[in-house]
Amino acid sequence: EQGDIWRACQVKDAPIQDWVKLAVNRARATDTPAVFWLDETRAHDAQLINKVGQYLGDHDTDDLEIHIMSPVEATEFTLTRCKAGDDTISVTGNVLRDYLTDLFPILELGTSAKMLSIVPLMNGGGLFETGAGGSAPKHVQQFQEANYLRWDSLGEFLALAVSLEHLAEKFGNVKAKVLGESLDTATGKFLLNDKSPTRKLGGIDNRGSHFYLALYWAEALASQSDDTDLSITFEPIAKALSENEATITNELISVQGKAVNTNGYYKVDDSITCDAMRPSQTLNQIVSSI
Repeated sequence: EQGDIWRACQVKDAPIQDWVKLAVNRARATDTPAVFWLDETRAHDAQLINKVGQYLGDHDTDDLEIHIMSPVEATEFTLTRCKAGDDTISVTGNVLRDYLTDLFPILELGTSAKMLSIVPLMNGGGLFETGAGGSAPKHVQQFQEANYLRWDSLGEFLALAVSLEHLAEKFGNVKAKVLGESLDTATGKFLLNDKSPTRKLGGIDNRGSHFYLALYWAEALASQSDDTDLSITFEPIAKALSENEATITNELISVQGKAVNTNGYYKVDDSITCDAMRPSQTLNQIVSSI
Protein backbone atom coordinates (compact mmCIF):
# COMPACT_ATOMS: atom_id res chain seq x y z
CA GLU A 1 0.00 0.00 0.00
CA GLN A 2 1.04 3.64 -0.40
CA GLY A 3 3.63 4.64 2.19
CA ASP A 4 4.86 1.10 2.80
CA ILE A 5 8.55 0.28 2.58
CA TRP A 6 9.38 -2.85 0.57
CA ARG A 7 12.48 -4.72 1.56
CA ALA A 8 14.08 -7.87 0.20
CA CYS A 9 16.65 -9.87 2.11
CA GLN A 10 19.41 -11.70 0.32
CA VAL A 11 20.90 -14.99 1.49
CA LYS A 12 24.35 -15.77 0.13
CA ASP A 13 25.23 -19.29 -0.94
CA ALA A 14 28.48 -19.60 1.08
CA PRO A 15 26.79 -18.97 4.46
CA ILE A 16 24.15 -21.60 3.63
CA GLN A 17 26.88 -24.17 2.97
CA ASP A 18 28.58 -23.24 6.25
CA TRP A 19 25.22 -23.38 8.07
CA VAL A 20 24.59 -26.93 6.87
CA LYS A 21 28.15 -27.94 7.79
CA LEU A 22 27.71 -26.54 11.32
CA ALA A 23 24.45 -28.46 11.73
CA VAL A 24 26.03 -31.76 10.66
CA ASN A 25 29.12 -31.20 12.82
CA ARG A 26 27.00 -30.35 15.87
CA ALA A 27 24.72 -33.35 15.36
CA ARG A 28 27.78 -35.60 15.05
CA ALA A 29 29.59 -34.10 18.05
CA THR A 30 26.60 -34.35 20.40
CA ASP A 31 24.74 -37.37 18.95
CA THR A 32 21.60 -35.23 19.06
CA PRO A 33 18.78 -34.85 16.49
CA ALA A 34 19.04 -31.68 14.38
CA VAL A 35 15.98 -29.89 13.01
CA PHE A 36 16.02 -27.32 10.19
CA TRP A 37 13.15 -24.93 10.91
CA LEU A 38 11.94 -24.42 7.33
CA ASP A 39 8.39 -24.24 5.95
CA GLU A 40 8.05 -25.70 2.45
CA THR A 41 4.95 -23.54 1.82
CA ARG A 42 7.02 -20.34 2.11
CA ALA A 43 8.77 -19.42 -1.13
CA HIS A 44 11.99 -18.34 0.61
CA ASP A 45 12.11 -21.46 2.78
CA ALA A 46 11.35 -23.69 -0.21
CA GLN A 47 14.50 -22.44 -1.92
CA LEU A 48 16.50 -23.00 1.26
CA ILE A 49 15.15 -26.55 1.55
CA ASN A 50 16.49 -27.29 -1.94
CA LYS A 51 19.93 -26.03 -0.96
CA VAL A 52 19.91 -27.86 2.38
CA GLY A 53 19.12 -31.11 0.59
CA GLN A 54 21.92 -30.44 -1.89
CA TYR A 55 24.59 -29.56 0.69
CA LEU A 56 23.68 -32.33 3.13
CA GLY A 57 24.90 -34.62 0.36
CA ASP A 58 28.40 -33.17 0.80
CA HIS A 59 28.66 -34.58 4.33
CA ASP A 60 28.63 -37.94 6.07
CA THR A 61 25.18 -38.08 7.65
CA ASP A 62 25.11 -41.81 8.34
CA ASP A 63 23.63 -42.57 11.77
CA LEU A 64 22.57 -38.91 12.18
CA GLU A 65 18.97 -37.86 12.81
CA ILE A 66 18.31 -34.75 10.71
CA HIS A 67 14.83 -33.33 10.03
CA ILE A 68 13.33 -30.48 8.04
CA MET A 69 10.16 -29.21 9.75
CA SER A 70 7.92 -26.15 9.67
CA PRO A 71 8.22 -23.89 12.74
CA VAL A 72 4.98 -25.36 14.17
CA GLU A 73 6.16 -28.95 13.71
CA ALA A 74 9.66 -28.11 14.96
CA THR A 75 8.26 -26.42 18.06
CA GLU A 76 6.08 -29.42 18.93
CA PHE A 77 8.97 -31.84 18.26
CA THR A 78 11.42 -29.82 20.36
CA LEU A 79 9.01 -29.25 23.26
CA THR A 80 8.11 -32.95 23.38
CA ARG A 81 11.79 -33.82 23.66
CA CYS A 82 12.39 -30.99 26.14
CA LYS A 83 9.60 -32.31 28.37
CA ALA A 84 11.28 -35.73 28.28
CA GLY A 85 14.62 -34.16 29.25
CA ASP A 86 16.17 -34.62 25.80
CA ASP A 87 18.27 -32.08 23.89
CA THR A 88 17.48 -30.96 20.34
CA ILE A 89 19.57 -28.97 17.88
CA SER A 90 17.54 -26.17 16.28
CA VAL A 91 18.98 -25.15 12.90
CA THR A 92 17.55 -21.71 12.16
CA GLY A 93 18.38 -18.29 10.80
CA ASN A 94 19.70 -15.63 13.15
CA VAL A 95 16.38 -13.89 13.91
CA LEU A 96 14.61 -17.08 14.97
CA ARG A 97 17.77 -18.18 16.80
CA ASP A 98 17.62 -15.01 18.88
CA TYR A 99 14.01 -15.79 19.83
CA LEU A 100 14.66 -19.45 20.68
CA THR A 101 17.70 -18.71 22.83
CA ASP A 102 15.37 -16.56 24.94
CA LEU A 103 12.33 -18.87 24.88
CA PHE A 104 13.87 -22.16 25.99
CA PRO A 105 16.12 -20.79 28.77
CA ILE A 106 13.12 -18.90 30.16
CA LEU A 107 11.07 -22.13 30.14
CA GLU A 108 13.89 -24.10 31.78
CA LEU A 109 15.64 -21.55 34.00
CA GLY A 110 13.19 -18.68 34.32
CA THR A 111 15.55 -16.26 32.57
CA SER A 112 17.75 -15.96 29.48
CA ALA A 113 20.45 -14.24 31.56
CA LYS A 114 21.88 -17.64 32.54
CA MET A 115 22.08 -18.80 28.92
CA LEU A 116 25.30 -19.06 26.92
CA SER A 117 25.03 -18.53 23.17
CA ILE A 118 27.98 -19.44 20.93
CA VAL A 119 27.97 -18.33 17.28
CA PRO A 120 30.85 -19.72 15.17
CA LEU A 121 31.86 -17.32 12.39
CA MET A 122 32.84 -18.40 8.87
CA ASN A 123 36.44 -17.21 9.05
CA GLY A 124 37.21 -18.92 12.34
CA GLY A 125 36.04 -16.33 14.84
CA GLY A 126 33.20 -16.64 17.29
CA LEU A 127 30.55 -14.65 19.13
CA PHE A 128 30.03 -15.59 22.77
CA GLU A 129 27.05 -13.88 24.35
CA THR A 130 24.32 -14.16 26.95
CA GLY A 131 20.73 -13.00 27.33
CA ALA A 132 19.56 -9.91 29.18
CA GLY A 133 16.63 -11.58 30.90
CA GLY A 134 14.35 -9.01 29.27
CA SER A 135 14.51 -6.73 32.30
CA ALA A 136 17.61 -4.55 31.94
CA PRO A 137 15.66 -1.24 32.19
CA LYS A 138 14.24 -2.27 35.59
CA HIS A 139 17.76 -3.10 36.78
CA VAL A 140 19.03 0.35 35.84
CA GLN A 141 16.07 2.08 37.48
CA GLN A 142 16.59 0.19 40.75
CA PHE A 143 20.31 0.97 40.67
CA GLN A 144 19.62 4.69 40.29
CA GLU A 145 16.93 4.67 42.97
CA ALA A 146 18.56 2.41 45.58
CA ASN A 147 22.19 1.77 44.54
CA TYR A 148 21.39 -1.91 44.07
CA LEU A 149 22.13 -3.68 40.77
CA ARG A 150 20.41 -7.07 40.59
CA TRP A 151 21.77 -7.94 37.13
CA ASP A 152 23.04 -11.55 37.12
CA SER A 153 26.37 -11.85 35.29
CA LEU A 154 26.50 -15.66 35.26
CA GLY A 155 26.04 -15.83 31.50
CA GLU A 156 28.85 -13.32 31.02
CA PHE A 157 31.18 -15.48 33.12
CA LEU A 158 30.34 -18.48 30.94
CA ALA A 159 30.85 -16.46 27.75
CA LEU A 160 34.21 -15.14 28.92
CA ALA A 161 35.41 -18.67 29.75
CA VAL A 162 34.59 -20.10 26.31
CA SER A 163 36.06 -17.05 24.56
CA LEU A 164 39.34 -17.70 26.41
CA GLU A 165 39.16 -21.37 25.45
CA HIS A 166 38.51 -20.38 21.82
CA LEU A 167 41.55 -18.06 21.92
CA ALA A 168 43.66 -20.89 23.33
CA GLU A 169 42.53 -23.34 20.66
CA LYS A 170 42.95 -20.99 17.69
CA PHE A 171 46.31 -19.51 18.65
CA GLY A 172 47.86 -22.12 20.93
CA ASN A 173 47.78 -19.66 23.83
CA VAL A 174 48.51 -21.77 26.92
CA LYS A 175 47.80 -18.96 29.40
CA ALA A 176 44.39 -18.37 27.83
CA LYS A 177 43.62 -22.08 28.23
CA VAL A 178 44.54 -22.00 31.92
CA LEU A 179 42.53 -18.81 32.45
CA GLY A 180 39.48 -20.32 30.73
CA GLU A 181 39.63 -23.62 32.61
CA SER A 182 40.16 -21.82 35.92
CA LEU A 183 37.22 -19.55 35.21
CA ASP A 184 35.05 -22.63 34.58
CA THR A 185 36.15 -23.99 37.96
CA ALA A 186 35.37 -20.64 39.61
CA THR A 187 31.94 -20.46 37.97
CA GLY A 188 31.15 -23.94 39.27
CA LYS A 189 32.00 -22.85 42.82
CA PHE A 190 30.00 -19.63 42.26
CA LEU A 191 26.94 -21.75 41.41
CA LEU A 192 27.43 -24.21 44.28
CA ASN A 193 27.67 -21.34 46.77
CA ASP A 194 24.78 -19.43 45.13
CA LYS A 195 26.55 -16.09 44.77
CA SER A 196 24.13 -14.59 42.26
CA PRO A 197 22.49 -11.31 43.38
CA THR A 198 20.06 -11.89 46.26
CA ARG A 199 17.47 -9.61 44.56
CA LYS A 200 16.77 -7.69 47.77
CA LEU A 201 18.48 -4.84 49.60
CA GLY A 202 20.91 -5.92 52.28
CA GLY A 203 22.25 -8.86 50.28
CA ILE A 204 24.95 -8.94 47.62
CA ASP A 205 24.11 -7.47 44.24
CA ASN A 206 26.03 -7.66 40.95
CA ARG A 207 29.09 -6.10 42.56
CA GLY A 208 29.14 -8.75 45.27
CA SER A 209 28.78 -11.45 42.61
CA HIS A 210 31.82 -10.11 40.80
CA PHE A 211 33.81 -10.09 44.02
CA TYR A 212 33.07 -13.77 44.65
CA LEU A 213 33.83 -14.67 41.04
CA ALA A 214 37.17 -12.85 41.38
CA LEU A 215 37.90 -14.66 44.66
CA TYR A 216 37.08 -18.11 43.26
CA TRP A 217 38.94 -17.41 40.00
CA ALA A 218 42.05 -16.24 41.85
CA GLU A 219 41.89 -19.35 44.06
CA ALA A 220 41.58 -21.62 41.03
CA LEU A 221 44.53 -19.91 39.30
CA ALA A 222 46.64 -20.09 42.45
CA SER A 223 46.00 -23.82 42.93
CA GLN A 224 46.50 -24.98 39.32
CA SER A 225 49.85 -26.45 38.24
CA ASP A 226 49.75 -25.97 34.45
CA ASP A 227 51.19 -22.43 34.51
CA THR A 228 53.59 -21.53 37.31
CA ASP A 229 53.66 -17.80 36.47
CA LEU A 230 49.88 -17.50 36.85
CA SER A 231 49.95 -19.53 40.05
CA ILE A 232 52.64 -17.31 41.58
CA THR A 233 50.85 -14.13 40.44
CA PHE A 234 47.45 -15.04 41.86
CA GLU A 235 48.42 -16.80 45.09
CA PRO A 236 48.79 -13.52 47.06
CA ILE A 237 45.70 -12.10 45.32
CA ALA A 238 43.60 -15.09 46.37
CA LYS A 239 44.94 -14.81 49.93
CA ALA A 240 44.17 -11.09 50.15
CA LEU A 241 40.65 -11.50 48.74
CA SER A 242 39.90 -14.38 51.11
CA GLU A 243 41.26 -12.63 54.21
CA ASN A 244 39.28 -9.45 53.42
CA GLU A 245 36.01 -11.15 52.39
CA ALA A 246 33.96 -9.76 55.30
CA THR A 247 35.35 -6.22 54.89
CA ILE A 248 34.79 -6.18 51.13
CA THR A 249 31.22 -7.51 51.25
CA ASN A 250 30.37 -5.00 53.98
CA GLU A 251 31.78 -2.13 51.90
CA LEU A 252 29.79 -3.30 48.87
CA ILE A 253 26.51 -3.71 50.77
CA SER A 254 26.73 -0.62 53.02
CA VAL A 255 26.20 1.80 50.10
CA GLN A 256 22.77 0.34 49.29
CA GLY A 257 19.54 2.20 49.93
CA LYS A 258 20.61 5.62 48.64
CA ALA A 259 19.90 7.10 45.22
CA VAL A 260 22.70 7.25 42.64
CA ASN A 261 22.90 10.04 40.07
CA THR A 262 24.70 8.58 37.05
CA ASN A 263 24.11 11.84 35.15
CA GLY A 264 22.26 9.99 32.41
CA TYR A 265 20.16 6.92 31.68
CA TYR A 266 21.18 5.60 28.26
CA LYS A 267 24.49 7.47 28.26
CA VAL A 268 25.80 7.71 31.79
CA ASP A 269 28.78 9.67 33.08
CA ASP A 270 31.64 7.14 33.00
CA SER A 271 33.54 8.55 35.97
CA ILE A 272 30.52 8.84 38.29
CA THR A 273 29.20 5.40 37.34
CA CYS A 274 32.63 3.79 37.71
CA ASP A 275 32.91 5.16 41.25
CA ALA A 276 29.40 3.93 42.08
CA MET A 277 30.17 0.45 40.76
CA ARG A 278 33.44 0.21 42.72
CA PRO A 279 32.52 1.29 46.29
CA SER A 280 34.92 -1.10 48.07
CA GLN A 281 38.30 0.58 48.49
CA THR A 282 39.70 -2.66 49.89
CA LEU A 283 38.75 -4.60 46.76
CA ASN A 284 39.94 -1.79 44.50
CA GLN A 285 43.40 -1.80 46.09
CA ILE A 286 43.76 -5.57 45.70
CA VAL A 287 42.68 -5.49 42.04
CA SER A 288 44.98 -2.54 41.30
CA SER A 289 47.94 -4.50 42.69
CA ILE A 290 47.72 -7.21 40.01
